Amino acid sequence: MEQWIAAGRVRVNGEPAAVGTRIGAGDRVLVDGRSLRPHRGETARVLLYHKTTGEIVSRDDPQGRPEVFEKLPRLHGAKWVAVGRLDFNTSGLLIFTTSGELANRLMHPRHRIEREYAVRLLGELSEEQMRALRTGVQLADGPVHLDSIEDVGGQGSNHWYNVVLSEGRNREVRRLFEALNLKVSRLMRVRFGPIALPAHLKRGQMRELDEAEISRLLATLEFQPRIAASKISTGRPARPQPSEPRHQRRGR
Repeated sequence: MEQWIAAGRVRVNGEPAAVGTRIGAGDRVLVDGRSLRPHRGETARVLLYHKTTGEIVSRDDPQGRPEVFEKLPRLHGAKWVAVGRLDFNTSGLLIFTTSGELANRLMHPRHRIEREYAVRLLGELSEEQMRALRTGVQLADGPVHLDSIEDVGGQGSNHWYNVVLSEGRNREVRRLFEALNLKVSRLMRVRFGPIALPAHLKRGQMRELDEAEISRLLATLEFQPRIAASKISTGRPARPQPSEPRHQRRGR
């Protein structure tokens, strides 16, 4: 395909293509004037996993702790990409996908995808602390604030809160409460963007989204995966381009 592009034989939406040109589902691609169809391979897969505490989101932990990737289905010609991480002592929703583009769309800071957590504290927040969490708390790597915080009650010294933020820094939620001298005794991610942890998904269990669910996810994110021009196919071989007129070749 790169040779076809260099020879000027490929056009995208009427314009000459360049190596690395990105092509979406609505683009019109011609090679030697003939229409191409994109070759996309398999649809991206998305897997939801209910992480337990005591597992690490890593493929190579020097301490030999249980790794979540060891539990995931085996793939051929692809790999699972983790959408964000949860630390060793945090449980809840982990998302894995075979699409690096989709993972980047969910994780990139500029998209400000919400993360929601259930937080159990030893003690109850004061109104002043609630206000500080909403307006911003200074951490070592910069200020952080919660998009929302909801008191959901508790018993004894334990108190539960649901918090939402749109960043993904390392141990961000724990550090945020520690900055106010509050101890988090349990932390669980219950939602990542439009995907909530299914109520029936028990700890250590996983569920793969079907094609309809993935289509709805992409639509919600207003995200259309794109493919490189080097990965398009005519469905039949293109005619060779002669280096000289055919009648001259016949005379040899």
